[in-house]
Amino acid sequence: MLRPAIRHAPYSPPWRDVPTFVATVGGTGLLPSAPGTWGSLAALPLAWLILDGLGPLALCVAAILVFLLGSWVSVLVLRRTRDDDPGPIVIDEVAGQLTALIPATTELWQFALGFVLFRIADIVKPWPVSWADRDIEGGLGVMTDDILAGLYALAGLLVAREVLA
Repeated sequence: MLRPAIRHAPYSPPWRDVPTFVATVGGTGLLPSAPGTWGSLAALPLAWLILDGLGPLALCVAAILVFLLGSWVSVLVLRRTRDDDPGPIVIDEVAGQLTALIPATTELWQFALGFVLFRIADIVKPWPVSWADRDIEGGLGVMTDDILAGLYALAGLLVAREVLA
């Protein structure tokens, strides 16, 4: 297990440190409040472009790639901050949000609902999201709970599409 978090984790300006730049999604995670929400919002234009241009399979591949990249850069940032899951790391929210939107079309209501469902699942952390958040350590732990929250949101979005279709 990592050492207890320090009150103000040492983050260099994101443009001077590539792992911090990637983990904080260009500094988005360093915004003053609700970094997870900002990270999720940052994923929306990317998801829109991928879905509109390449389709849901490409969005699934993008979510996997972000998960892998995020797992790696998170380890590097965790070593420096000595925190289990520092709030400024929001690449996990990007991966989870991309996952949530895999079944979406580019209709605005589906993106809005996918965003809200993902934020709810990420905050409430139903099982196994809570288990992953609590028991999986390191970069994999930072990323896994958000992928699982994204899967909850994905399921909710699929149900909503069937009900509202």
